[in-house]
Order: sequence, then structure tokens, then C-alpha cells
Amino acid sequence: MKKPNFLFFVFITLFFSCSNHERQLGKRVFRYNEAANITSLDPAFSRDQSIIWATNQLFNGLVQLNDRMEVRPCISRSWEISSSGLEYVFHLRSDVFFHDSPAFRDGKGRRVVASDFIYSFRRIIDPSVASPGAWIFNNISFNGDKPPFEALNDSTVIVRLNQPFPPFLGLLSMQYCSVIPFEAIEFYGAGFRRNPIGTGPFIFKMWEEGVKLVLVKNPAYFESMNGERLPFLDAVAITFVADKQSAFLEFIKGNLDFLSGIDPTYKDELLTHDGKLQPKYAQKIMLITQPYLNTEYLGFMVENQSQGKEVPAILDKRLRQAISLAFDRKKMIRYLRNNIGTPGYQGITPKGLPSFDSNHIFYDYNPQKARQLLAAAGYPGGKGLSSLTLTSTPDYLDICKYIQHQVASIGLDLKIEVSPPAAVKEMKAEGKLSFFRASWIADYPDAENYLSMFYTRNFCPKGPNYTHFSNPDFDRLYEKSMSTIDDSLRRVYYKEMEHIMMEEAPVVILYYDQVLRFVQKNIQGLNSNPMNLLTLKQVKKL
Repeated sequence: MKKPNFLFFVFITLFFSCSNHERQLGKRVFRYNEAANITSLDPAFSRDQSIIWATNQLFNGLVQLNDRMEVRPCISRSWEISSSGLEYVFHLRSDVFFHDSPAFRDGKGRRVVASDFIYSFRRIIDPSVASPGAWIFNNISFNGDKPPFEALNDSTVIVRLNQPFPPFLGLLSMQYCSVIPFEAIEFYGAGFRRNPIGTGPFIFKMWEEGVKLVLVKNPAYFESMNGERLPFLDAVAITFVADKQSAFLEFIKGNLDFLSGIDPTYKDELLTHDGKLQPKYAQKIMLITQPYLNTEYLGFMVENQSQGKEVPAILDKRLRQAISLAFDRKKMIRYLRNNIGTPGYQGITPKGLPSFDSNHIFYDYNPQKARQLLAAAGYPGGKGLSSLTLTSTPDYLDICKYIQHQVASIGLDLKIEVSPPAAVKEMKAEGKLSFFRASWIADYPDAENYLSMFYTRNFCPKGPNYTHFSNPDFDRLYEKSMSTIDDSLRRVYYKEMEHIMMEEAPVVILYYDQVLRFVQKNIQGLNSNPMNLLTLKQVKKL
């Protein structure tokens, strides 16, 4: 095993001193490590899972999802949707208060009212804020005499749309749509990113960036379970050790309560070859697993950005299709992921959504057909084709090397460029990568969330179309699906869109992921869900 670095020993010193103090106080502190770091605690920037997990403990919205991905009340106790599907009316609870903060005149958090949601929603779409979540309100109505967001009174919020959008309630469950007080922005300004004030089950306590984040119990939280006020934990402590192997060792020693996902450095230590928990850990930890609404893929920039220079070969879909056919996904899952996940034969929509079609295979392992496509594109055996560069983060280097080896058999010279996650995210969002590894975790449980990645109007950086895929037939079907309330008809459109996109091949589907949660045996109530959202308000630590 690789030796932990100096920073790890600094972390250990800080971690154990805090942990000993917690034990002396008898506090029930839930501890986990976030290797990806956190750049902001402002829900308007909840783009990455690391931020989403943290803001989910600090903030609430109108609605929330349960573990079955069903929309349930949150700050909104009930709602009505007009027969046209264009107007949503939400009725708020009267017992929800913002966290205490010096941003308020007397330091005490005030009650949430409807105008707070109007302020929060307007802030999301304010160009000066530059929230990456602005796209979620692309469909609000600015036409006519009525505003898109309206506070009818202190307890009634109205949202108006341009056209029906059936997934809208699920979309409102996203952390982007959390309610915040205007006083906090006026008081902290840009500093709100590290001084968050919400309504959630936990309150911000301290954050030493890159080292540790601590959240403490909100004693005035409005939700309860079986007559007992939530949350059950006293605090949440999040550390930021980038070395996943080091964090794994701390989990095994009991210094972390929870470990999410699997890393190549310890996968064989924790899992058998068929994806089960190793018997030697059965008495100490629990494995919670289920299908994950996360599609892992390779993306191509398919917009011609050559500006008069030689057109890149990758713009020929036959070359992209050949790459999809040139590697064995089943072997990849078996040997590199211990059979965790499902080979990505079907399309961008992952297993676990109703639109997932297990009977239709777009690209299986077929090196002979891949060679034929390569020859048809004018590169028989790869002759005359310049090397391709695939950009990835370190976590997926093993998979990229596997693909590199496999595509070499059809004559493709693939080079791999490894960059830090933050750099890859930025370059991808700015459309600067011609070939990249990526993943899409569902923001809300509807296939539209995945198909929106290929809608022309969603070109990055303002939208999720990182490949700059554009097809008029796809766009037409996408717009029809958005205005269709009938679920069964929408799924017909979804399948047609999937076929168009997969034929044009702006992406190579790798696999559909699986939620893996390793939990200490003294933790209760930490459930799982298809979006891998971390919710700690119902967790108990014995």
C-alpha cells in the first residue's frame, strides 16, 4: 500500500484531537471524509456532489425526495398544480425558521415567509450571481401581466411556467432551490459561501478550508420522526483528505463512520470479486448497495471548433462509433470494478429509471465492426489517423488505460492526459476538451435530466451540453416531451431521442453505476437512494 503523505499526518493530528474532545463531551458526531473537497456552501453553487451533500444538511426547499425518489413536502406543506400544468401554488409551513446569525437584527433567525423563496429563486437566475443552476428555471414564464415568481401572501408561493414540464416538482427538490434569507447576502456579500444561513437540520459551525468542516445540531429544526424532533445527531464533521486510501484506513480503524463508493486502491480489500463485502469485515461494517442514477461515459466535443483549420477526425461519427464497439465493458466491470455496476450498452439513461430499455443494445463489444467503421471513415487499421487524447481525473486512470489498451487492437493510438478534478470540471464546462471522461448523476429522477445534456439550447457553460451536440430532430422531440403531461407518451419521445443521440455517438457509455455505502455497525438510519443523496437528519449513532 502507498505511504500516506505529510498532509495526511497533519490531518490525523487534527482529527484525533477533535475526536477525543468529542468523546469527552459524549457527543454523537457523524464523521466522513470528502476527498473531492468543497469550494462553497452557497446552495446556488451546489453543482458537485461534495457541495450537494453539505448543503443538504444546511438548507431546505419547498419539496424534498424520499428514498424511493418520490416528491414529498418540506417547507411547503402542500401544493396544487393547475389543469394546464403551467401554475404551481405552494402553501408553506408556519414553523420554519432560519438559523440564528448576526446577519439578523437581534441575532435570532426569523420565520421563513413566501417572499424568501421569491428572493432565492430570483437570485438563482440573476446573471451577476452566475449560478450554474440558473438553467433549472429556463421554463419559467416572463410573458403576460403575472410574474414568474409571486408571493401571494406570507404563506403562499406561486411559480408560473411557459409550458408544462412534468418533472418540475422533482427539479424543485434540488439544492439550488433552497431558501436563503436576503439579510445573509446583504450582511456577508460574497462571504456567504463560507457563512451559510439556512433552515436545515444542522447549523454551520466552522470551516477550515481543505482541512475540516463542522456542522452542529439545529435545536429548532421543524421536522420530527415518530414524535421525536430531528436531527438525532449532535454534529457532523467532514474532513478533506484527498488520499482515498488514507481515508479508507481511518474508516477501518473506526475513525470515520461512513465511506462512499469504491476506489481501486482498496476495492479488493473490501469487496470480493463478485461485489460482496469481504467476510472478515462482516462483523464490523455494513454494505448498503442499490442501482445508482449515475451514468459514466466518455464525451466528445462534436462542434467544429477548427476555425478554418483541418477538421478533427473525431467529428466523423464512424470513428466515435468504432471506439464504442472496440472495448469489452463486461470485462471492464468484472476486473476493474469487482462487478459493481452494469455495462453501458443501452444509452445515456441509467438503470433505475422507467425509460431505461434493457432490451435494446446500442453498442456491444464488436472489434470486427469497429475496424470496418474505422476503414469506412478513411483510416483502415488506424492508418493516417493522428493520436487521440483522452482527458481524465486520477480516479479513472485504470479504466482509461483499459480502454487505451483495447482500442489499440483496432489501430487507434490513444493518449491519456490526467488532470485534477477541478481543472477537468472547468475545462469541460468551458468546452475546452475534445475527448474527456465524465459522469452524470441525476439532479432529479427523470430521463429528461439526462437527455437535456444533448439539447442545443443547453450548450455549456450555461447548460449541461458539454459535447455541444446539436440535432434538429432531437431538439424537436425534446421540446415535444417537455410539453407532454402524459408519462407514457413522454417515454416514447425519450426513446426516440435516445436512438438519435446514440446513432450520432457524441458519447461512449461506459457503465451505469451502483450506490455503495460502507457504514460502521453503530450507525442506524443511514439509508440509500438511487441518487446517492446523503441525508443525515434521521441518522443515529449508538
